[in-house]
Amino acid sequence: MVDEFGDKEQLRQDERRQHDRSRRIVDVFFDGTDATGVASTKDISLGGLYMNTQTVIPEGSVLLLRIPLSDGQQVVINAEVMYSNPGFGIGVRFQGLTESDRALMERELPKP
Repeated sequence: MVDEFGDKEQLRQDERRQHDRSRRIVDVFFDGTDATGVASTKDISLGGLYMNTQTVIPEGSVLLLRIPLSDGQQVVINAEVMYSNPGFGIGVRFQGLTESDRALMERELPKP
């Protein structure tokens, strides 16, 4: 039997995953109020990404991300930290992905 908490947790995960995630490992450059650095992605989608970092960045923080793509192109975007696992990594949601950046990412991301 699934308890009420389990049902709510599954619903929250379903709501958060509006885009298919792709496994793509690339270095992401981040800049925020409390932290600046480079982290590697674990997975990425058109909605956000998870990056491995030992830097402690609290949930709710907004970061400026620079995501390098092939042919020297890159996506620069703001992202909000939705999930923080201190010492391991963070999950972020993109804010204001432009149509041109969306098209670049759709072309670059492997299909799940």
